[in-house]
Amino acid sequence: MNTSWRGVWLSCLIPVIALAQEPEKGKFVLDGQLLQRAEYRHGHIEPLSEEQEAAKFITHRARLQAHYSFENLTLFMSVQDIRTWGDSPQVKRDDNNLSLHEAWAHYKLDNAWSIKVGRQELNYDNARFLGNLDWFMQGRAHDFAMISYEKGNRKLHIGGGYNQNGGNLPVAEAPFVVPNQYKSAQMLRYENKSETWHYSFLVWNESRQNAQFEGNPHFDNLTVGLPTLQYTHGKNQFSGFAYYQTGKDFMGKSLSGYDVSAQYQRTFFHDETAGKRFRMIAGFELISGTNTTEIENNYSFNPLYGTNHLFNGYMDVFYVANRHLNSVGLNDYYLKGRYDFSKKFFTQLDYHYFQANAEVNNGVENLSSALGSEIDLSLGYIVSPAFSIQGGYSHMFQTDTYDFIKGDNLQPTQNWAYVMLIFRPNMPQKFIGILF
Repeated sequence: MNTSWRGVWLSCLIPVIALAQEPEKGKFVLDGQLLQRAEYRHGHIEPLSEEQEAAKFITHRARLQAHYSFENLTLFMSVQDIRTWGDSPQVKRDDNNLSLHEAWAHYKLDNAWSIKVGRQELNYDNARFLGNLDWFMQGRAHDFAMISYEKGNRKLHIGGGYNQNGGNLPVAEAPFVVPNQYKSAQMLRYENKSETWHYSFLVWNESRQNAQFEGNPHFDNLTVGLPTLQYTHGKNQFSGFAYYQTGKDFMGKSLSGYDVSAQYQRTFFHDETAGKRFRMIAGFELISGTNTTEIENNYSFNPLYGTNHLFNGYMDVFYVANRHLNSVGLNDYYLKGRYDFSKKFFTQLDYHYFQANAEVNNGVENLSSALGSEIDLSLGYIVSPAFSIQGGYSHMFQTDTYDFIKGDNLQPTQNWAYVMLIFRPNMPQKFIGILF
């Protein structure tokens, strides 16, 4: 981080800290979090070939969060340092690891209506389509404006964003070339819930600009869906979600894709006093794909801004970091079991069976749709309200079809393990990146 940026952060924090010395001016809260994760990657995200060796490293996130509230106004800023141990020299003047994660203002117009503008997380439902990417150290935030209506169990959020290249302000419109980012986006989301039912409805429209084409055209796509559809009765819960995507993809091809999921959860016993509980889930997710011989249209659904680590196995070989996009899609059939030994300690075991959603052809014949299976073991322990320990191990059992899609000459053993220290004293989420 260079000297000028240090001055920016100090100039932002000093007035806020000064306000904290005058209670009549408002309420100031300074908070933070620190994550340390050690990983052994042997096929995590990117499958390893026979010539490659496993990666071993430690990553770090330190986040400083400041809230200032006065009457109907809340100001929030989150600054974070993201690094891998050893990527900066011990003696240094600056680096590029410090960044602004969020900076927004929230103003209540009355008891129901409010506005929120600035850089902010869009984290909704189970984070399948819109998530804050909390598992990955850098996280995700949007430059967005939102108007909200919230009363009782009903919530209506309407918002949008318009992006431009950084640097000096343009004197004329220039192509927007920031990778994996929309030029403009609009969203509408409605949510309602009762004691037994919980549902939400989402409309997301965006436009991306591709400077590879003459005239720098914009390609629009629209996603509509039911991100949450849930019914609970006693110890039984039925839930699911559904999305449909249409328009044009980034290369201008006609787009038509879907993502549907349904699952059943059963709680076999629950001792609230001791915190003991045993639950199981059986379900599926079908993500549309495009046949390998198709060249005119795109039938592959894209879970654009979701926290994809939560889905389709923790090995992250599908849809994480833009892997498997515009491909043959995925059918994921899964079984999960979680046992809470107490309010502080849990273990969870997941099994996934994967199939290609569309046909896979090697140029001679269609291959089997089976891609393989995966086992994920997760554990977590709450040491104190401010400190948790989390760990896990995942193993992928791939097929020949998987090897054909991901690359030839892959190692027969693909696995991953990690252990993480989580220091988040004022956040209700004591664990990260585990969905049940």
